[in-house]
Amino acid sequence: MMNTDTADDGTEALVEALRTALDDKKAVQLVTLDVRGSCAFADYFIIADGRNGRHLKALAEAVVEVGHRFGLPAPIEGLDAMEWLVIDLLDVVVHLFLPETREYFQLERLWQAPPERPACASG
Repeated sequence: MMNTDTADDGTEALVEALRTALDDKKAVQLVTLDVRGSCAFADYFIIADGRNGRHLKALAEAVVEVGHRFGLPAPIEGLDAMEWLVIDLLDVVVHLFLPETREYFQLERLWQAPPERPACASG
């Protein structure tokens, strides 16, 4: 049986290492979304912007390096278009955008919790 506390600690350490690496590479608008309970395939999304394609690639390489330090495969999707790169680190998925692409897709808004709805009044 897997110790979930250890798994959570490992995921938290991964998130922190990724945030540090992205911050060191000057990622713009770095955001971490806790999607546990809302997403079946990941616990966290890390979202950041790069200034241009070369910056996106440098950010992605930093993410891959962290992933490999944690013993994770770190495939990069989106290198052909170089507008939105996705690196899947199992429990953590990193999304790296050009600013206009991030604005268009509004991933943070898509994954935020829906507002509470008032209870229906019965008549």
